[in-house]
Amino acid sequence: MWLTEGDRRARFRLPAETEQAADWLDPVFEPSVSVVDEQPLGYPDDTTDFGPTVISTGTLETVASWFDAVDGPEEMRRRLRPNLVVDAEPFWEDRLYGPPGETVRFSVGDAVFEGTSPCQRCVVPSRDPDTGEAIPGFGDQFAQRREATLPEWAAGEQFDHYYRLMVNTRTTEAGRGETLAIDDPVSIVA
Repeated sequence: MWLTEGDRRARFRLPAETEQAADWLDPVFEPSVSVVDEQPLGYPDDTTDFGPTVISTGTLETVASWFDAVDGPEEMRRRLRPNLVVDAEPFWEDRLYGPPGETVRFSVGDAVFEGTSPCQRCVVPSRDPDTGEAIPGFGDQFAQRREATLPEWAAGEQFDHYYRLMVNTRTTEAGRGETLAIDDPVSIVA
């Protein structure tokens, strides 16, 4: 885990260095901070589908173009915080989930995952990752553009609203313990 505050930057390996991370964070926050390893899941945003989130380079480029205040796909990546970025066309990742209750198996190298749903977004993508400044109307504009660009292959019934992007996943039993590498092939498992 990387932590940044002003000119300070540090990296901690969790859960082994939770105490060191808490010591680094403590002077920044009031009251005191503690970092707790939430076994058995670790540190997930989604406690039901706690695999990596997936997005494509094309999606990052396209969504970045929706907002004048966003300085390209790298800034959009920092705003969205995906775990895996696949070099593919815009919204390619929408192939990685099916209707509610169904999963789509896919592999990254030897690791196998199940795509479950489009990721519901929070307020964080609307904010500049360096300054915290919000883009006014971000959520509404995002949802309008997302609805207009939703691919025909996407399981539309997964969208009770259109402020969703990236794919939530689960790591399969077979995928646990595998190592991922840059340029590993990504494919949908039949």
